[in-house]
Amino acid sequence: MEKPSRSFWQLWSMSFGFLGIQFGWGLQMANMSAIYEYLGAKPEQIPMLWLAAPLTGLLVQPVIGYLSDRTWCWLGRRRPYFVTGTIMACLSLVLMPFSHALWMAAMLLWVLDFSVNVSMEPFRAFVADLLPESQRGQGFAMQSLLIGLGAILASALPWLLTHVFGVSSGHSEGSIPLTVRYAFHIGAAVYFAAVMWTVATTKEYPPEDMEAFRRMKAERRGLGAGARELFEDFRRMPSVMRQLAGVQFFTWLGLFCMWLYFSVTVARNVFGAVDEKSALFTEGVEWGGLCFAMYNAVTFLFSFVLIALARRHSPRLIHFACLLCGGLSLVSVMFITNKYLLFLPMMGVGIAWASVVSMPYAMLSNCLPSEKYGVYMGIFNFFIVIPEILASLGLGLVMIHVFHGNRMAAVVTGGVYMLIAAVLVLRVRTGGAKGGLAPSTQAVRQSMS
Repeated sequence: MEKPSRSFWQLWSMSFGFLGIQFGWGLQMANMSAIYEYLGAKPEQIPMLWLAAPLTGLLVQPVIGYLSDRTWCWLGRRRPYFVTGTIMACLSLVLMPFSHALWMAAMLLWVLDFSVNVSMEPFRAFVADLLPESQRGQGFAMQSLLIGLGAILASALPWLLTHVFGVSSGHSEGSIPLTVRYAFHIGAAVYFAAVMWTVATTKEYPPEDMEAFRRMKAERRGLGAGARELFEDFRRMPSVMRQLAGVQFFTWLGLFCMWLYFSVTVARNVFGAVDEKSALFTEGVEWGGLCFAMYNAVTFLFSFVLIALARRHSPRLIHFACLLCGGLSLVSVMFITNKYLLFLPMMGVGIAWASVVSMPYAMLSNCLPSEKYGVYMGIFNFFIVIPEILASLGLGLVMIHVFHGNRMAAVVTGGVYMLIAAVLVLRVRTGGAKGGLAPSTQAVRQSMS
């Protein structure tokens, strides 16, 4: 089927739901570690409490990808999962700030991450479904742009509520500040509205051969058949995916270190707060959120550059340069004591993040058979969540015995991991295509055999 090229605004609408999804992720990344500390968690407990995010991704994304490949109804193929995940995620965002104990916050994080993964995973396949090969690099770059915009608003929202709208940053019932409560509730509304915009404005193509599609569904029923097929798809993954595995592993290990400890690092190492119940600690965490907003603002702006670069240069070269910039920026945080200077390394992280959420998918998407976009995007997520699971299980011990509670050391180590990822990008062979273009379908088939 010949897929028509899409205009800028059509690309915008089909990816707009990612703004809402990232709004939810952004609130979580900027505030969950602080929420845990507000509720009495020790620094070595933080990684384990974050285990929900990667574990749900490991279990949910390949399953949702497999199911969405086999779904067709009046709402389409991917959109039923957008809607279901969004409703559940929004309920979790509304309830999270009312947590009064660690167990409650951790349980809601499990539900939130499960729901976000249900709504997010099909978005990657959605782009590959609807765009011709020549436009996929631009499509994923558009997702990067909207991810940046959503995260800017989410990360800065608690600070804006305090300093612009005059909301008290004092602690509400359950020891979580009012600014965080209002931010999560606003986030739920934005999440719902953005995803529903994409659902309402972008239609999906039905399977090209509906009869063959129905036969395929009938032949592969049951959990056992599904598990066997997932295992076989994993075993036969394209060579490009194998080459990207190490890149993704070290990239996301580095990012997870930053997300877990950056905001509380700012509060303790830059602002000098020693008590998580103090106003100074809350101020530091809000500034950490503002730093996250900075890197996401750069992601948003750099995504326009990325769209242009994707037309002229290989995704591999772009990704190498961006990861190098991000890794050096995180390492430089160890030399910074002025809160305003923190914006400089965050600019480098923003450039890296714009590439992380687009270029690996541009390298990968055109090397996949169209009937398996969903399942392979889910399997690709393994190389994101496995390092996060390892960090969740092991970083607490490292924090005790190696870093001795120094949160800054974890952030800097994240930068080192990102530099390793940059070197590994040079090993990826995508056929030398520019703009996210792929080798021939026959070559793809051969690479999977």
